[in-house]
Amino acid sequence: MLSRNGVKPGLEASLTSVCAALYAALGYLTYLGIFAPVFGTVRFWPSVIVPAIFSILFSPRIGGIGAAIGIFISDMMIHGNPILSLTVGVPANFTAFYLMGWLARRWRGRNSAALATSIQLIPAAGCVAIYFLDLIDQLSALIYLSVSIIVLAFTIMLVLAQRSFLGLAAASSLGLMAGSAIIGIGLWAYSQLFILPGGIRNAPMIFALGWFLWTYLTEIPFILFPLPPILKAISRAIPSASVILGEERARA
Repeated sequence: MLSRNGVKPGLEASLTSVCAALYAALGYLTYLGIFAPVFGTVRFWPSVIVPAIFSILFSPRIGGIGAAIGIFISDMMIHGNPILSLTVGVPANFTAFYLMGWLARRWRGRNSAALATSIQLIPAAGCVAIYFLDLIDQLSALIYLSVSIIVLAFTIMLVLAQRSFLGLAAASSLGLMAGSAIIGIGLWAYSQLFILPGGIRNAPMIFALGWFLWTYLTEIPFILFPLPPILKAISRAIPSASVILGEERARA
């Protein structure tokens, strides 16, 4: 019997466990003790490629639940605050990677340049806003803006060279933006009631934008850049996976 995602329940549980374990372990090993400058709290987190691949290749539920469990384990190893993890980190990760896989299945084969590129203008606009509001220094603002421009340029390269990946790029970006928004707003709300790791209390609302931008801009390169070659390699090794690349149209 198959689950609603087309994966046998036993296999689904195993894949979810592997996803969670890899996400927690790689996250702990690669965050390098780096936190968001000025805003603090949110870690550098390149391991996001793990649940992204599981969500897109296998099912949104596997990627979403695996990410939620994995982030909780890593949070307990790093800051040890279960309330903060369960109210912010867990729902943000589940939403981001479930939505990523869910959208990828509906947008596979969609090669809309306007959709894929316009999405990347959102963080660029946020970088400009945060600079003119004098929330961060000029150098930090320049770094944020540079990353957003690089991601936009990469999306334009996909428009020119690999249009079949545009739907996946848009799905990945929107999913991660949703999770980043939950982190930004969630941390702000949490700080109104409790003290965040790093000693932040009663953070101004504009900090939510800062946390959103840091989360998205430091994580999206680790999803968008390696995703096309990884999925291409998988499709060559497993021809049945070619549907994920948009080589077959999704059913309406």
